[in-house]
Amino acid sequence: QVQLVESGGGLVQAGGSLRLSCAASGRTFRSYAMGWFRQAPGKEREFVAYIVWSGGLTLYADSVKGRFTISRDNAKNTVSLQMDSLKPEDTAVYYCAASTKVPVTTTPRSYEHWGQGTQVTVSS
Repeated sequence: QVQLVESGGGLVQAGGSLRLSCAASGRTFRSYAMGWFRQAPGKEREFVAYIVWSGGLTLYADSVKGRFTISRDNAKNTVSLQMDSLKPEDTAVYYCAASTKVPVTTTPRSYEHWGQGTQVTVSS
């Protein structure tokens, strides 16, 4: 069982940066691929990025590629999302999630554990 707690959200102007962190409890953290998803009001939850257990493979949604960077520290049981060049359309609640599915996917239903979410608001 893994419990996930996100932090780092907030209000930022367009072009600015934020760094989201997700702290995981449980000794099996390194067994999970970790993903970030987001959900804007009235929209479905969408994939942002994932990173496999070793950190050796990452994948990004086209909408954030080149602007966001996902990373993990298995020794500290944390996964982070560095968000640069933020745009108003990045405004959403951001969730971290953990998956044991192989291969890892971009589909929310394939992630077994979820955090409570953190709000990111980008003003124009």
